[in-house]
Amino acid sequence: MIHKIEWKDRKNEITCYLAEVAAPDKNAMAELHQMTALEETLERLKSAGYFHEAAPNIERLILTPDFHKGAGIPIGTVMMTKGFVVPQAMGNDINCGMRFYTTDLSEDKLQEKLPELAGKIRHIFFEGGRQIPMTGRQREALFRYGLEGLLETHQDAGKSGLWKYYDPKVQEKWLDRTVFRGSLEVEATEGLEDFIGSYDQLTYDDQIGTIGGGNHFLEVQRVAEIYDGQTANAWNLKKGAVVVMLHTGSLTIGHHSGLLNREICQDIYPAGLAHPENKIYPIPAYCKMQNAWTRFWSVSGNAANFGFANRMFLGFMIQEVFAQVLGACAMTLLYDAPHNYIWEKRIGSEVYYIHRKGACCAGGCEEMEGTEFAYYGEPVMIPGSMGSSSYLLRGLGNPDALWSASHGAGRRKSRGDAIRGNDEAFRQFMEKFHVITPIDPDRMDLKGRADILKKWEETVRAEAPYAYKDIDEVIAVHTTHGMASPVARMEPVFTVKS
Repeated sequence: MIHKIEWKDRKNEITCYLAEVAAPDKNAMAELHQMTALEETLERLKSAGYFHEAAPNIERLILTPDFHKGAGIPIGTVMMTKGFVVPQAMGNDINCGMRFYTTDLSEDKLQEKLPELAGKIRHIFFEGGRQIPMTGRQREALFRYGLEGLLETHQDAGKSGLWKYYDPKVQEKWLDRTVFRGSLEVEATEGLEDFIGSYDQLTYDDQIGTIGGGNHFLEVQRVAEIYDGQTANAWNLKKGAVVVMLHTGSLTIGHHSGLLNREICQDIYPAGLAHPENKIYPIPAYCKMQNAWTRFWSVSGNAANFGFANRMFLGFMIQEVFAQVLGACAMTLLYDAPHNYIWEKRIGSEVYYIHRKGACCAGGCEEMEGTEFAYYGEPVMIPGSMGSSSYLLRGLGNPDALWSASHGAGRRKSRGDAIRGNDEAFRQFMEKFHVITPIDPDRMDLKGRADILKKWEETVRAEAPYAYKDIDEVIAVHTTHGMASPVARMEPVFTVKS
């Protein structure tokens, strides 16, 4: 279903692709209404001479089917602008995104070894077993050049720890299966000197290889259905096969960059001009603000580059788990894509900026020209809630939808409401689903710790299936409106969550 939402006095409307017959959530709509006051801010800034070489304009705004309340700007918002960017419109978890692997594993073997797998996962993911040493030179190369920077400096770590899974020839090939090649070249590493550390010394940090909280996860899945055999075959997907889907971002590095972006916006805002009530600030793309413009892309690129590397190392971590429990296995990257970032889009001779906050890029064959996805369209990964189906689709390059798709099912209930959810529904969910968290609720020494077990249960309840929209309805909207076409449906074998 599509709703057209009035946008104050503008002639154009917000296009809202909805997965339900009912109108969008009232809290999300109130947040959207506050966001659209950005137009008033632009008018004030134009009058104050803030923009010099190009009149700023919000060209189009759409809402994806998983639209729901965020923090200042709703999740599932895609906005195309000209002449400026809005840092808040990609959120603080910069380059939160998805990574998808195919494998040669069998589900039967996984099920048989599940208790042992759970123990290894807790050790490697949550109990200090990651083993990802890096030199300061590597960290600086990562922040400034992304995955290409690691390709140039991987020798620093030798084959120690998880670097034994780093094959430079394979990783170079997989750059072409990663949006931006996982490599955003920037000029500086502002505020990251302590994190980077000693230039030549191998050290460890507590961030790289971290899933993060909330709805972030690593999920091992079984391909349950194939809808597009030709594309599935090209992407090495077979019914019954085991795949791995990752959802995480830039963690505290993204938060650091988000704070710096807020500082940049406020530092260049004209003195004496009323600040926007919604706290949403633009950064001009031209002229006297060039230093701020360059600084914005640097701090944002630092976080985005870290997000790409974080997902890569999480892939190595689950590969190490499989190797220790099941023996050597093959894991092949299909695609890695952000859903929190700003893309530069050239249309003819004009330059636009597409902001995605909780939305996937869904380019079609034309947009993917020159890549191995040119014949099929861009891989689009849309997970459901924990315990429900997830989907892999191919992008159709729909300009009306700003070449975008959902990044998930979208919340139906707030985390607070979900924690107070139906006890029987939660019990049934836990009986049939395997979720691996830092805490093992079956440990004997935790049986008397009601406080710990209560906190663990609340964390799981907040992400339970009844907290989210029906993923099948969300996917149906994409099909109906030509946003993306389903290739395969996956069902969970087990999920790893912090």
